[in-house]
Amino acid sequence: MLNSFLLLAEAVVYFTVMVALFRFRKRIGLGVFVCALGAMHFLETYLASVFYVALPFGMVSPGSAVLFSGKLVMLLLLYIKEDAATVRQPIYGLLLGNALMIGLGLLLRMHAIAPLPDGKMPDIGFIDEMGWLMVWGTTLLFVDAILIILLYEKLGRYLRKAQFARILICVACVLTFDQAGFFTALHFVAGAPIAVFFGGWFAKMAAALTFSAMLVAYLRWFEVRDIQVPRGLTDIFETLTYRERYEALVEHVGRDGLTGLLHRGRFDADGEAAVQSSLRTARPLSLIIVDVDHFKSINDRFGHAEGDKVLKAVATVLCEAASAEDQVFRIGGEEFAILSSRPHSVARLFGESIRTAVKASAATSRFELSVSAGVSTVSETTQCLADLFALADQRLYKAKSTGRDRVVGEPGGPEADAAIAWTRSVQI
Repeated sequence: MLNSFLLLAEAVVYFTVMVALFRFRKRIGLGVFVCALGAMHFLETYLASVFYVALPFGMVSPGSAVLFSGKLVMLLLLYIKEDAATVRQPIYGLLLGNALMIGLGLLLRMHAIAPLPDGKMPDIGFIDEMGWLMVWGTTLLFVDAILIILLYEKLGRYLRKAQFARILICVACVLTFDQAGFFTALHFVAGAPIAVFFGGWFAKMAAALTFSAMLVAYLRWFEVRDIQVPRGLTDIFETLTYRERYEALVEHVGRDGLTGLLHRGRFDADGEAAVQSSLRTARPLSLIIVDVDHFKSINDRFGHAEGDKVLKAVATVLCEAASAEDQVFRIGGEEFAILSSRPHSVARLFGESIRTAVKASAATSRFELSVSAGVSTVSETTQCLADLFALADQRLYKAKSTGRDRVVGEPGGPEADAAIAWTRSVQI
């Protein structure tokens, strides 16, 4: 029990100090973080070869379970928050430094060594053994870094919003691979028993869970999300980094700068694709156009800065009301659009819920804000985005001209009947 507690304490201390150095990288320089990462390399390799503690599930080395696992997570942090050129620097530095240590060790053997007064002589064999283990460990680290970037990027397609699961799976898989690789060398060089492999693997899985939780907490609470653009495709790290950074940039430029909603260009492209998909699959698709009532008077009375706050508040209400399948756009100054996979009658009720939510929002209460909306649905008479938009816009105009603060969607009218009939005919 004491050994388990001490291993956990070591992980917390290591992570806390390293992320503190990383957090202040813009003030003290990233080199401090990288040097601290490299300085621990000898200790973790030495401990992994000779220092073990007994746990209920086997023999565990703090050097492997805590220090190496922590270093891999730190490299992942570099990848997430910096660029690929930064990730490769400590790995290349360790690899070349270890190779230099082996070369110098071979030269040192050629010296005529003078004993100290107490007769003690240097253990060149130990330097050789550690040198080769460190080179092997750093080579594995090079492969580990490539694998963890590949996995992190691949899982981003499925787990982009589940950051903890994404990081945990990456770290656990790569640590499993590393445990097999490093134990192989350790078994032949230092005669490590098989119990070391299984004990180390269990410990590394626990370390993966612990470090992943701490990394997610750090990213969420201390780091600001930003988008990095790659500096070039000069090596494999740049290549692996490029796709995710590029996709993040594309997603960013497809959004309105003020509200963060998808912009008019995305509405035109995504809307047409959604209409065609609805026509092919006979799944309902409705368009809701929402316009802020008397918005010009808000700008005139309170200023454009307050007007911007109102637009942001309305965008927030729309996003909170929308489901995961809905797409929310800002298509004009105070005009918004929602593409929703709801049938016409349900979409009209959805528009009413939006209208009510905007009036009840604390962020807009002092303006006595209201919105008007027009609703249209794909049917045999609206088979392209232009037709769908024109009909919703016509109904929005009707809502405006008949008193505002209302939703017009002609419930139960010819359009709804046509949509039902068309859907049934397609399904048949």
